[in-house]
Amino acid sequence: MARRAVEHELSRERIMEAARHLFITKGYRSISMRSIGQHLGYSHGSLYYHFKKKAELFYAIVIQDFHHVTLLFDQCMERPVDPGLTRIEQLMLEFIKFGLEHPHQYEIMFMLRDEEILAYCRSEQKKCYDHFASLVRRHLKAEKHPLSNNVSLPLNMFLSLNGFISNYIQAKVTFEEIKPAAVAHVQFLNYNVNAG
Repeated sequence: MARRAVEHELSRERIMEAARHLFITKGYRSISMRSIGQHLGYSHGSLYYHFKKKAELFYAIVIQDFHHVTLLFDQCMERPVDPGLTRIEQLMLEFIKFGLEHPHQYEIMFMLRDEEILAYCRSEQKKCYDHFASLVRRHLKAEKHPLSNNVSLPLNMFLSLNGFISNYIQAKVTFEEIKPAAVAHVQFLNYNVNAG
């Protein structure tokens, strides 16, 4: 009965949030299931009810975060365009906003360079990029844009956005603080697409 109460109270989401924070602040290799349990105030054995090993926990975090971004992209493409922006600019701005409003998630998704954990991220990174690229190409085709079949265009946009987000995550600023710079950046990228 007591074990069932602990397992119910200690949810997957709570474990994942604590682990996400610890992986970012301490590094994947230096964190153990025991240290995650201690951080939460539980024995590490109670974590095993939800996750059999640290790698499984990490991968669950990665999948959840990339799924969230994919949903944001889809919602962005379906809602009305904000005044002063094009649909592509709105999509790029949404990506920047996610990165700066969820810096711990973004760092795990795109900025960690530990070879052991990159294996868990690479396939999800590719899926995320492929989805972004398909949305960009679909929009450009609908607009009958001459660069709609340019394979490198979405990649260049994505990499530029990643650089912008990475820079401002390291500066520890919020999206609202740099929103004018973010809007200028996505408009610059879109201008170059249209000029090309």
